Amino acid sequence: MDIPFEQGMLSPGAADMRPEPPNSLDLNDTHPQRIKLTAPNINLSLDQSEGSVLSDDNLDSPDEIDINVDELDTPDEADSFEYTGHENPTANKDSGQESESIPEYTAEEEREDNRLWRTVVIGEQEQRIDMKVIEPYRRVISHGGYYGDGLNAIIVFAACFLPDSSRADYHYVMENLFLYVISTLELMVAEDYMIVYLNGATPRRKMPGLGWMKKCYQMIDRRLRKNLKSFIIVHPSWFIRTLLAVTRPFISSKFSSKIKYVSSLSELSGLIPMDCIQIPESIIKLDEELREASEATNLDLKLKEKP
Repeated sequence: MDIPFEQGMLSPGAADMRPEPPNSLDLNDTHPQRIKLTAPNINLSLDQSEGSVLSDDNLDSPDEIDINVDELDTPDEADSFEYTGHENPTANKDSGQESESIPEYTAEEEREDNRLWRTVVIGEQEQRIDMKVIEPYRRVISHGGYYGDGLNAIIVFAACFLPDSSRADYHYVMENLFLYVISTLELMVAEDYMIVYLNGATPRRKMPGLGWMKKCYQMIDRRLRKNLKSFIIVHPSWFIRTLLAVTRPFISSKFSSKIKYVSSLSELSGLIPMDCIQIPESIIKLDEELREASEATNLDLKLKEKP
């Protein structure tokens, strides 16, 4: 097919006069001029007239097309387009950060999310504990070491760490805290055990209600009830004494016989080892105030007895 390639090809002389191709991409809102190349005149009519692609001459002699590749003017390495010069490395870095800004759910975050909920089995029923909502109150129960021979555990319950009843979600918090206390108790106790109830430095608004204490007793496993050897109440108030007196109809006589009242930490130290028991600072301060008040009262009595 006879196609006038000389119109579309650049002669060696014309190659010197062509404009220099850009070697960088202008990113500063400038618009480079476009180079227009004139396409060769090709007759693409479907008739078999002279010059048409369907003419007999073109159909019968395909081998006559001869293109000299060596004479074609191809761009050299200097004509290649390289995006350098006007690039802003800071902008590219920022855009790269934006493209990768989607946070991934890491394994550590997944483990942390799993720790927000704990599944336990209490009374042959599976329960879920909202660990996030009870996080500030987990110190309410702790392990105080062992006493006697064997693994006789000392379980410390500090009422001063209970939530305030003025919370809007108080019942929800107490429900989850109850499940946490019962499940933790089952994990801590292997054989016989005792409970040390630190009642001091606890305002009335933090004291658990009668229904909550009754539910705790009813949900305790039979093994835990049987293995409980002593229930020591430190710094008992008038309210706690009255509360326990009201709950007597709901508890067994055996459990009632295990309750002991202790008025000071020094008295408690005479009953059990105190090495591993963590006493809150507020209770230590209260104990010192009560001791000083007791000493002052005893001194007054002695002075009145003198003639």
